[in-house]
Amino acid sequence: MEEAPFRFDGRTAVITGAAGAIGRATAVVFARQGARVVLIDRNEAGLLRTLSQVEAVGGLGRAVVGDLRDPEAIDRVATEVRAAVLAIDVLAHVAGIGWTGRLGERPLAAWDEVLAVNLRAPYRLTEALLPAFSDGSAVVMVASTRALMSEPHTEPYSAAKGGLVALTHALAITLGPRIRVNAVSPGWIDPADWADDPDPAARPSPEDHAWHPVGRVGRPEDVAYAILFLASREAGFITGAHLIVDGGMTRKMVYL
Repeated sequence: MEEAPFRFDGRTAVITGAAGAIGRATAVVFARQGARVVLIDRNEAGLLRTLSQVEAVGGLGRAVVGDLRDPEAIDRVATEVRAAVLAIDVLAHVAGIGWTGRLGERPLAAWDEVLAVNLRAPYRLTEALLPAFSDGSAVVMVASTRALMSEPHTEPYSAAKGGLVALTHALAITLGPRIRVNAVSPGWIDPADWADDPDPAARPSPEDHAWHPVGRVGRPEDVAYAILFLASREAGFITGAHLIVDGGMTRKMVYL
């Protein structure tokens, strides 16, 4: 019997940043579709909470604690993942950190940290896990609309996410046809429904929702389902692509 669309039964999805809102939603979405999930994050307590949510929907998972700022930790994580699974069918690079400081005042260490997590880690972890990928597997990068547009003083984040989009098409050409590589760029995502300690003051206002062409700010599951689609066999003719998930904001002309 033909497999139902967008199912991942018998397949393994490795998800970084799994203690965060988008990573957690991604883990639960893949688990609901039958995938076994391997969850990576430096936040052990948050990682275990994600694992409990995966198990609550009937999924199977494993938590791997590791700090992706550290190249040696990435190698340890890769070794543990490869020892735990027969093959990797999906690798979703969700982990990311924001920027700090202002141009002219920002220490170089802040630049280095953002690029280490947001750009170097996806490259190095993909490379370290290559022997474990199955034929027809998929890598999905989570970039950002900041790869295309910026606010003041966001240089490290914008540069890293722009680099991640470029890394996507470079890896797609290098790793094809065995592995497809695509990117998702979220816009404004309200993490509250999936976060451990949401800040009520940070919730979007009615005006914030109305500003979006679709009438609302994004949710973590919006990104998770985009990742699921790009990782699926149904997307088997898509590689090197960059999918923007922002409620239409990068297409909205604004005059002030």
